[in-house]
Amino acid sequence: MNKFIKAGVIGHPIAHSKSPLIHNKWITEHNLSGEYTAIDVPCETLEEKVKNLIEDGYAGFNVTVPHKVAIIQLCSEIDDLAKAVGAVNTVIIKDGKLIGTNTDVYGFVQNILDDHASFPLHKGPALVLGAGGAARAVVQGLTAMNVPQILIANRTRSNADELLKYAKAPEKIKIIPWENRCDKEILQNINILVNTTSLGMSGKNPLEMDLEHLPRTALVNDIVYAPLYTDLLKQAQKRGNPIVTGIGMLLHQARPAFHSWYGVIPTVTPDFKMKVLE
Repeated sequence: MNKFIKAGVIGHPIAHSKSPLIHNKWITEHNLSGEYTAIDVPCETLEEKVKNLIEDGYAGFNVTVPHKVAIIQLCSEIDDLAKAVGAVNTVIIKDGKLIGTNTDVYGFVQNILDDHASFPLHKGPALVLGAGGAARAVVQGLTAMNVPQILIANRTRSNADELLKYAKAPEKIKIIPWENRCDKEILQNINILVNTTSLGMSGKNPLEMDLEHLPRTALVNDIVYAPLYTDLLKQAQKRGNPIVTGIGMLLHQARPAFHSWYGVIPTVTPDFKMKVLE
């Protein structure tokens, strides 16, 4: 009989997480013995709750807001990718010790390759909206895909400056004022636009982004997946720009995490994408 393997996701709040739906579907699909649960962990209880997971025999866990940076202090080691991003979203528990990695870079890259494998990312600059943990992963992904220049626009300049500390190729990055993100001299040369902020998400403030000066050949990606088609993507679609929704990044970042605990690389199908959104 297969060993029963426990994994989960920690965050606060966590009730909205789709990760249990995703991982438990894969557990069933591959006839594995195990479960994946969402665990609410307020900031002040992080160390205690993680110790409980180790004692309870968990194989590992995903990490979401607000613990992606704080968890680093509890890890015995983190890999080069997590160091480059400056955040951990996946933990493997081995011999009672935490090993941290980051699968968001993989998720971002695979999501684009899924929908637009032949898009010439290397042919022009990218504009990234936001400078948080997700933006750090996106910048690493864009760098890996040979994007020649990456412009960062963030509401708080200090956070954008902090992102530079983690970038593998800081010489490729230019920080621009948030209020200049729609300027003609900025947008007219952009080849890929990525929103990594929560603006435009259900229940959040709208993202004010006028695409008038963006080339119609530019790829527009919003990592928000609720709603699936954000106002930014609807505007891009109406103009004829190629687009990438955010649900694929969520699913693809889960694949290497699942493999690290269960030893199986699951697949992402169009039907499953729709199932997760129901």
